[in-house]
Amino acid sequence: MIIDALQTSNWDRELFEELRAGGVDCVHVTVAVWESARETLSQIHRWYRWFREHDDLIVPATSAGEIVAAKKGGKTAVILGFQNSSPFEDDLGLVEVFYRLGVRVVQLTYNNQSLLGAGCYEPHDSGLTRYGKEVVRELNRLGMVVDLSHVGEQTTLDAIEFSQRPVAVTHANPKFLHDIPRNKSDKVLRALAERGGMFGCSLYPHLIGGRQVTLAQYTGMIARLVEMIGIDHVGFGSDAVRKCTPDYLNWLRMGRWTQTADFGPGSAANPGWPEWQEWFQTPADYPNLQQGLRDQGFSKEETAKIMGGNWLRFFGEVIGD
Repeated sequence: MIIDALQTSNWDRELFEELRAGGVDCVHVTVAVWESARETLSQIHRWYRWFREHDDLIVPATSAGEIVAAKKGGKTAVILGFQNSSPFEDDLGLVEVFYRLGVRVVQLTYNNQSLLGAGCYEPHDSGLTRYGKEVVRELNRLGMVVDLSHVGEQTTLDAIEFSQRPVAVTHANPKFLHDIPRNKSDKVLRALAERGGMFGCSLYPHLIGGRQVTLAQYTGMIARLVEMIGIDHVGFGSDAVRKCTPDYLNWLRMGRWTQTADFGPGSAANPGWPEWQEWFQTPADYPNLQQGLRDQGFSKEETAKIMGGNWLRFFGEVIGD
């Protein structure tokens, strides 16, 4: 079982075939970042159309059982998710609406302060807001994953403590690998694991320290992370952005909240899409990671957990069997 806990690609049939080439059995995809509720509805319908047009390659998934069924059928299960709470606007009732439309993962905020809490680039993080607590409570009730990947430190810690279900960081890395605001501190890593959460290790070059990082160095980071928080809490969330344009990168970084380029602290030297490392160019390269884990000394069973088994268990616990 190979599960990728986050991709934000410009999808087409070639990319769905790429998933199959890499043996990716399940992928969590981004359907909203800065979009309003109405705009997000159109994004979700686009996925409905793709499920019809490419039903030989992909199927929607809203439970762990549907992920297993997709693998048995030789297809990739697709979980729909938000990288921001913007589709909810200021209406708590929209959480259930989007749940019923198939969304199963919600990141509380994307880099900035939102109505729910602070993003990782905010200079001041006052924590999870009153509305944020209401949203987390509703996500828990329905069975949707609370994602904290782009969320600020205090808001992240608050959400971990407040949530009644395990939460996730679907795509980031430890600060001990690369100390930037987007990556997570030892305090967050330990708190996440103590509450049964999952950490998805990103392959995005800006988050690992650049394309010069070797596969052995990267899997060495995973070995250190496993030693710190345990084998059952680690997986992958590649943060692949296949076929995405510079205009889309500007949308991710700027949204509608600014009219000047905002790269975030420490990223001004990396204004464009990065070059990816040789050992992971696309999701078709997941077999390289599998071999890299074995070369690092992980057993077959441990490797299977990191490649996807842990995510499957986590999804079963949070979104249902």
